[in-house]
Amino acid sequence: MPDWNLQDAKNRFSAVVTAAVNGSPQRVTKRGEPAVVVLSVEEYERLRNFERANLPTMSELLLAMPQDGGEFERLPLPARPLDL
Repeated sequence: MPDWNLQDAKNRFSAVVTAAVNGSPQRVTKRGEPAVVVLSVEEYERLRNFERANLPTMSELLLAMPQDGGEFERLPLPARPLDL
């Protein structure tokens, strides 16, 4: 992911946006530290849908494993496959 310092990102904002829209998120730094990432609305919505899917975490999956030879607890799956 390309880095832009804040001043360059301001001066070339159109290029930052164009790159993000074309599928390449752009990281903007402030005083040398990562501050924000500019990404397309498509990518943002994809990430939001993934977040809203309410999938179990890795910890939850591990804790659901039987520890004494018992049966696995079946966790609910999302209604439709996720686009990752």
